[in-house]
Amino acid sequence: MNMEYLTWFGYAASAIIALSMTMSSIVKFRWINLVGALSFSTYGFFIDAIPVMALNGFIATVDIYYLYRIYSKKELFSTLEVRGDNKYLLRFLEFNSKEIQKFFPGFSYNPEKNTISFFVLRNMNVAGIFLAHREDGHTLKVGLDYVVPQYRDYKNGHFIYHRLRDRFLKDEFEKVVVKSNSRKHSKYLSKLGFREAEENLFVKELK
Repeated sequence: MNMEYLTWFGYAASAIIALSMTMSSIVKFRWINLVGALSFSTYGFFIDAIPVMALNGFIATVDIYYLYRIYSKKELFSTLEVRGDNKYLLRFLEFNSKEIQKFFPGFSYNPEKNTISFFVLRNMNVAGIFLAHREDGHTLKVGLDYVVPQYRDYKNGHFIYHRLRDRFLKDEFEKVVVKSNSRKHSKYLSKLGFREAEENLFVKELK
C-alpha cells in the first residue's frame, strides 16, 4: 500500500480512538473504540509494526468481550414511583440539569402537572427519569424522558414504550406525544417507533 495512504490511514485510526474517548455512553465508547483499535491494528500490520498490531488487536478483543457482556446480560427493569416533591427527584433534576437542557431545551419542572412520575431502575440502579401528564383525556404527553449517560442504549425507551404499554392502556391512554427540539432526541424517538406528526412533534399510538 502507498506510504502516503498508510500515513493518512494511521491518522484516521488515531482520530477514531480519540473520538471514542469523548463518548459519555459506554456502549458508544466500546463500538467506536473497537473500530479505532481494528483500524490501528491493520495499520500496524501494513507498516510491519508488530507491537502496534498486537496491542490494538488486544484492545479490540477487550472491546468485543465487553460489548458481548453488555448485549447478552439480562437486566431487571422496574419503576419507582415518586411524588412531585420527592427530595431525591429534585436533586436528580438539579444535578443533571445541563444535560437535560441539551436534550430537552427549555424544560422546566412543574410537579403539579405530572400524571406519571417514576425513575427507571435497571438492576436497582437509577437509569433514568420519566415525567408525563394526561392531556385531552386519552393522550399521554411526555415532559421528560431522560436517561443517564451510562445507560443510553435504547433499552430504557424500549422498556417504557413497549413493556409498559399495557399499563398505559389500562390507564386509558391511547397515544403518547412527545415534543422534540434536538436531533439526538428525535433519532431516539424514531428508533422507538414514534412518527413525526408535525414539525418537532412525535406521536406513538398505543392501540
